[in-house]
Amino acid sequence: MNNNSILQVERLGSPWKAQDPFLFCAYHHDEFPKGNEKMGPDADQLKGRNIGQDFAGKDGFSMYHGSVVPGFPYHPHRGFETVTVVKKGVVDHCDSFGGAGRYKDGDAQWLTAGKGVQHSEMFPLLNADKDNPLELFQIWLNLPRKSKLVEPHYKMLWKEKIPVIKSKDENGKVTKIDIIAGTMEETSAPDPNPDSWAADPQNEVAIYTIKMEAGATYTLPNAAEDVNRNLYFYKGDSITIDDQSITVNNRIALNPSVKTTITNGSEDAYLLLLQGKPIKEPVAQYGPFVMNSEQEIRETILEYQRTQFGGWPWPMKEQVFDRSKGRFAHYADGTEEQK
Repeated sequence: MNNNSILQVERLGSPWKAQDPFLFCAYHHDEFPKGNEKMGPDADQLKGRNIGQDFAGKDGFSMYHGSVVPGFPYHPHRGFETVTVVKKGVVDHCDSFGGAGRYKDGDAQWLTAGKGVQHSEMFPLLNADKDNPLELFQIWLNLPRKSKLVEPHYKMLWKEKIPVIKSKDENGKVTKIDIIAGTMEETSAPDPNPDSWAADPQNEVAIYTIKMEAGATYTLPNAAEDVNRNLYFYKGDSITIDDQSITVNNRIALNPSVKTTITNGSEDAYLLLLQGKPIKEPVAQYGPFVMNSEQEIRETILEYQRTQFGGWPWPMKEQVFDRSKGRFAHYADGTEEQK
């Protein structure tokens, strides 16, 4: 029996590599400037960029596929889920079924693409008098074959509903864990979408963001032996696991069968944990489509060309809402939440 906590250590790429049931994680950290009247950067700040395909991080930020406002104008998805966790900044969401919302600063969104949806994710620069930093994770979680073609669905996990555990070690150092999905120390996250692989507790899907104070020690409890568990160390200096020092910007594949004790170094450490039992089905991926076979991918492309997954009901590709509008979610059934 392997009693070591570490199975593998690997440098982070872009996007971050993941294991079944996850597909990958995209991490965005941008120091956006003050916003102009259109909630984008001024024209002089767009010079020298490959507008429409700007991922270079010039001057500390990227426009991504946006031309006026940074972000991702409408694009399709099928066959998987996105879980978008915003640590800092603002996201405006719109989709082909009439759903919309604005979420930010600790909120998360869970979107089941199912049989097909178009959506946009724009990052409006609401602050006209100061900078607009953005930090978020977008996690792609696969759907099993039985759920690939379910009706699209999205819900908001507002920060007020996301439970937080604060654990103090024997030296008084604090580790803070935000539970986006799963259960930790008998504290459970809000329910995921109903057709998600995460909806069955036996699959032990967990998404945690972790902040450890400098010098803090924390022990992760063990999970089932067939769970895939990955720890992403993305900000800080170094941590120690099993007497092995690990520097920042590494993915650590953990042995789920044993408890893992993490000792932080001289700076605050920020980590993301993804875990879950694997779906163990074939994966065929073509960009934003994730199915079980190449034939299903071909059928998906043909269907998208024919139906556009409901079309685009919004007036702009880069749809954003009024600068003064607060956090909200409007759902396809007409219901709305205001925060």
